[in-house]
Amino acid sequence: MIDLSLDYLPRLPRRKDFRIGCLGAGFIMRDCHLVAYRQAGFNPVAIASRNPARAREVAALHQIPHCHATYAEVMADPSVEILDVAVPPDHQPALIRQAVAQKGHVRGILAQKPLAMSYREARECVELCRQAGIALAVNQNMRYDQSVRALKDVLRRGYLGEPVLATIEMRAIPHWMPWSEPLPSLSTFIMSIHHLDTFRFWLGTPDRVLASTRPDPRTRFPHSDGINLYILEYDRGCRAASWDDVWTGPVREGSEGDIYIRWRVEGTDGLARGTIGWPSYPAKTPSTLDFTTKQQPGYWFQPRWKEVWFPDAFVGTMAQLLCAVEDGAEPEISGRDNLETIALCEAVYAAAKEHRVTSVREYII
Repeated sequence: MIDLSLDYLPRLPRRKDFRIGCLGAGFIMRDCHLVAYRQAGFNPVAIASRNPARAREVAALHQIPHCHATYAEVMADPSVEILDVAVPPDHQPALIRQAVAQKGHVRGILAQKPLAMSYREARECVELCRQAGIALAVNQNMRYDQSVRALKDVLRRGYLGEPVLATIEMRAIPHWMPWSEPLPSLSTFIMSIHHLDTFRFWLGTPDRVLASTRPDPRTRFPHSDGINLYILEYDRGCRAASWDDVWTGPVREGSEGDIYIRWRVEGTDGLARGTIGWPSYPAKTPSTLDFTTKQQPGYWFQPRWKEVWFPDAFVGTMAQLLCAVEDGAEPEISGRDNLETIALCEAVYAAAKEHRVTSVREYII
């Protein structure tokens, strides 16, 4: 018989009162990280932002006792054990370089994705933290979407057999933040990175990449990668593909909309399909998973849950770092593991830009 008690929730640390210092006070910190931390019983104790007024507002909203004037003050605060970094990706490596100098009291860093805008700079961050004895995790939060995590357990239990084809179809409109405008990549390193990391989580790192991109007609600032299409090839035979459609038609310009994210994984012994509830945010719409298997023919199994990606998945990203710190282990979403996600982003970006087949190995330097 099929067991529907799937492992879709994160493991929580034994100790929940690790003292967390927060760098950044924008949407992702205010409405996701800190909401999730209070929900889980974690302990944010300090915050700073480039905008001090915003930091004071968020500190009051989430009852954070210490609001510092600068990031450097948070990092130097001897009470802070864990740094939670939520700043633009082109600024993040510089803060990590500063943070490793605080190795006497900083034990762990949760960085945003992307860890950096290049493999070379991401590798530097990983090496600096390793030398300082600081656990580095990267906030690849889609791994903690409930359907993504449940599907990983379905694959682990062998209900689908050997994976043959995995697809993600995104028809949704991201909110591009102002900090994204000067970056060399838009969709690949900010949006597609979620799906690329999810494919790595489910199937491992692919061997080759084919990709195509074009600008998004709605996004007015200059960019090269808007709508992204890509195929990932595995030497063992599996294929994965995604349509990351950030346009979705003129739904904000007068047409009717058809907004969704769907995924599907087919194996030799079964298939699974699901939806991602994120496009409905701030409405709380749980993601879904249905699967069928030769092990119990004639049924579609439909486990359900009440949790949602935003903000509940952000419990998982911090929890796994705290577990790693208290166990003296490498984080589940470690900086070292994330280097292959960064290399995969570079491979997708280059494949689309240069109109050629690329390999992840080319970008692991």
